[in-house]
Amino acid sequence: MSRVRDSAAHPGREGRHPGPHRKADEHEPGHPWWQVVCLTGVDYFSTIGYQPAIAFLAAGVVSPLATIVLILVTLFGALPVYRRVAAESPRGEGSLAMLEHILSWWSSKVLVLVLLGFAATDFLITMTLSAADASAHLLANSYAPHFLHGHQFAVTLVLLAALAAVFLRGFSEAIGIAVVLVGVYLALNAVVMGDALVHVATGSAHVTGWWSALTHEHSSALAVIGVALVTFPKLALGLSGFETGVLVMPQVAGGTGTEGQRLARRVASTRRLLTTAAGIMAALLLTSSFVTAVLIPARQFQPGGAANGRALAYLAHLYLGNGFGTAYDISTIAILWFAGASAMAGLLNLVPRYLPRYGMAPAWALATRPLVLVFAAIASLVTWIFDAGVDAQAGAYATGVLVLITSAAYAVTLSAYRRRDRMTWAYALIMLIFAVTTVTNMVERPDGLKIAGCFIAAILIVSLVSRVSRSYELRATSVTFDETAAGFLRAAVRGGIINVIANEPDERDQHEYLAKWQEEREVNRIPGDQPTVFLEVSVADASEFESGLEVSGEDRFGFQVLTVSSTAVANGIAAICLAMRDQFGLIPHVYFDWTEGSPLVHFLRFMLWGYGEVAPVTREVLRRAEPDRSRRPHVHVG
Repeated sequence: MSRVRDSAAHPGREGRHPGPHRKADEHEPGHPWWQVVCLTGVDYFSTIGYQPAIAFLAAGVVSPLATIVLILVTLFGALPVYRRVAAESPRGEGSLAMLEHILSWWSSKVLVLVLLGFAATDFLITMTLSAADASAHLLANSYAPHFLHGHQFAVTLVLLAALAAVFLRGFSEAIGIAVVLVGVYLALNAVVMGDALVHVATGSAHVTGWWSALTHEHSSALAVIGVALVTFPKLALGLSGFETGVLVMPQVAGGTGTEGQRLARRVASTRRLLTTAAGIMAALLLTSSFVTAVLIPARQFQPGGAANGRALAYLAHLYLGNGFGTAYDISTIAILWFAGASAMAGLLNLVPRYLPRYGMAPAWALATRPLVLVFAAIASLVTWIFDAGVDAQAGAYATGVLVLITSAAYAVTLSAYRRRDRMTWAYALIMLIFAVTTVTNMVERPDGLKIAGCFIAAILIVSLVSRVSRSYELRATSVTFDETAAGFLRAAVRGGIINVIANEPDERDQHEYLAKWQEEREVNRIPGDQPTVFLEVSVADASEFESGLEVSGEDRFGFQVLTVSSTAVANGIAAICLAMRDQFGLIPHVYFDWTEGSPLVHFLRFMLWGYGEVAPVTREVLRRAEPDRSRRPHVHVG
């Protein structure tokens, strides 16, 4: 094998990104699923810190019933979809990779780029919303320094800066930290909710007051159900942990045995992980929404109220005292901060997975530290735009979450349809429910769509500029010659020269090769006694930026023909010529014909379909790849 490009030139590709979502090495034993569920939990369970307050602001006294709708959609919609995603992406590729594989060419790339914009919205708002809510818990605590009061924006920026600093330094032992944080947080929430349920049970006036407000505001049971259904989209941030659940799959232990056996056990464990997380979250959502709606006065949920963004913390301080309340605040602040770390790690895994491979990101996008600085700067800007408000960011967060879940449902539906799965109709119904919910949320709260639109526009612009600027790279990860091709080239080496005729295959019959051979002999004055080989490059998918090249040799009507599939004709020819030089020790001569037509049209063909004016592009790719003219393959055009 002749390698055109070494992985050392791209350290980020072979390295590991820090944080909870980093990809585990294949030889690592992994972790039990119940530990890995905590990585999902730092994102998923931490939303309990602000979800009850946001739910009450959205639905009022109907919030417990609206939460039941959310739970039903979670258990019978999102959970089945992501159990299917886990089965089809056991290495943690997620729903975006499913869509990329199911669709093809530029349609898949553009869709992935758009979804990356929404994913960026989801993860970045996770960072900013979690940091904002953590600062709200900090400032509302009676032991907080007085000089911090009234400076939630500044405190949030400090938390985001600390997050960036940790990632710049390096982030390890994520699972151990997550297990401790989630274990303590769930235990404290069990105490708070258990105590709140006791107060509900022993104080009938609380339930009576809630029921009276419910029946006074809504005339009938149908009206209550209608409000619960209408307000459900505003509670959708309670679905935030599912995409994280499949991203952390590489951390799940697969045991011993063959690769297929390990992956099968990983899928089974991940399904157990997702089901357990959804069950725990369903119990937390239902209990928290009920006790907070019944026990907390409505005015305390409003902006400036003591329960705004921290309803359970309000109950902890009210019923269990400031000492326990402070312990609860510390636990909440820690898990919210770590949820931001989880989101940062998700971005650091997601962006390098797609954009550089598409040729749609500059080279530094493979490195962790520059990306950390970029994401931290964007998070600070988003925090400034929303003035570190928890409620203000809920709509944007829900938009990112809902679009990702809708895209996952779409991917699963397409996959099931192609497999002729009898459950296709069920997945299609789930997809429709999430699509309607997503559109409703966007119409009612367009902030998320605006932010996602900015991210999408930025990604598309950067992608286009990067793709154009990097179009003259070799774009081949490796070049290999089969035994027949290598035999042709070794025979040419014995003749002292490698003459390569670039041929655009048509009928591939005897007349085509004979005519082409005679033309090149006459136009380019190739001596008749020198050996020649034909090189035919076909384009399988021009939307891919780079690939490994496998060159096959075949004898056709007495002519020696090399065939290969590449992402672009010119770049493939250049890479193969350099590989011939390196492996067989002679600098090849490659012969072309000029292409008729507009240069601009040919440039567009090259960018979109990998064809175009091949000769000058091949020469330019070679010039950039090999600065030494004495070692550069020779390009002849007739």
